[in-house]
Amino acid sequence: MLPRILALILLAMNVGVAAWWLIRPLPPAPALPEARDPETPSLTLLLEREAENAGDEGMGIPPMAVAEPGVCYEIGPFLTQIDLRRVLRALTPAVNRIQFRQTNEVIRRGYRVFLPSTGDREQALALARRLSQSGVSDYYVVTAGEEQNTISLGLYREQSNASTRQAQIQALGFAAEIEPRQEELAKFWIDMEVAPGVDWRPRMGGYAGVAADEVDCPAPTTSP
Repeated sequence: MLPRILALILLAMNVGVAAWWLIRPLPPAPALPEARDPETPSLTLLLEREAENAGDEGMGIPPMAVAEPGVCYEIGPFLTQIDLRRVLRALTPAVNRIQFRQTNEVIRRGYRVFLPSTGDREQALALARRLSQSGVSDYYVVTAGEEQNTISLGLYREQSNASTRQAQIQALGFAAEIEPRQEELAKFWIDMEVAPGVDWRPRMGGYAGVAADEVDCPAPTTSP
């Protein structure tokens, strides 16, 4: 009986010790020693430094320089591509931006007096023989192009002279007509931008009839 009582007492003591071990307070963690000299300044993260700088006022940081706007010109017209290329080569090193463009202009070159075509070439030649028999010598039969088989009776700069010629031919019994002579003329222009104060004119040289007009610069384009 006694051994059993002793065994129960030992079991109760073990259970009590185990319970105390589980619920005992943990000791405080030891303080880590400082790894730097007290006189050495502490490290600051780059992000922390940038945040501090952003919050400071009156740091004296110079603002970004803003480019001074240029002056834009329209130069022209040039009547040949040779002149255009020569001026482009001369101006390109001195300008911020340069490009060229072409325009087409319909101009009047006078007036043409003629007999319209009445059919094929044989009919045109027969009409020409009739003109010759009537005393008209300054004419020719057009043999190609859009005016083929018409009979040209003269080219005139002034409309009054063309009308006089038309009346002479009509008096001989021929249905002479007048039409203006038109020609499409190509013109070339240079658009450029230069910095203020740049003396670019001596580079261009002199060209008769070519003007350089200051114009508004196009608005800058922004990427979406």
